[in-house]
Amino acid sequence: MIERHVVLVLRVFLVALFGILVVLQTLSLPGQFAHMAEESPDRAHLRWPLTAVTVFWVLCVQVVVVATWKLLTRVKEDRIFSEASLVWVDTIVWAVGAGWTVLVGFFLYVGFTADDPGLPLLLFLMVTGGAVLGLLMVVLRALLRQATELRTDMEAVI
Repeated sequence: MIERHVVLVLRVFLVALFGILVVLQTLSLPGQFAHMAEESPDRAHLRWPLTAVTVFWVLCVQVVVVATWKLLTRVKEDRIFSEASLVWVDTIVWAVGAGWTVLVGFFLYVGFTADDPGLPLLLFLMVTGGAVLGLLMVVLRALLRQATELRTDMEAVI
């Protein structure tokens, strides 16, 4: 019974997160980089690449939010242990992988051009965290596949 309440609370937070991400994606990030270009004309050439990269990262998070919502629906309907659920887990894995790949490229660019170690260290932390998240999702996908196979076998026996 607590499962139902947790799913409801998680959905509320997912809606809030998605709303914040839309504001970030459409208003805050483009505005921030436009302001940066005005304040630092020597870095104005970075406005559009930084906008594109950060909006892409937000899009990756939005894909994860939507896939999580779909998985929650499957949990609520007691259909989580099925092949259809693996599609949504794969979507999460691919979104995390795409965001991580772009982050690695950004980290390498900043790492080779930075004159201060602070930002490269922060980016290295993010790259490491993203790798852990991606690998964790791969492990959870394997667990879901095993549980799905076991449930299918059990239903065949019963």
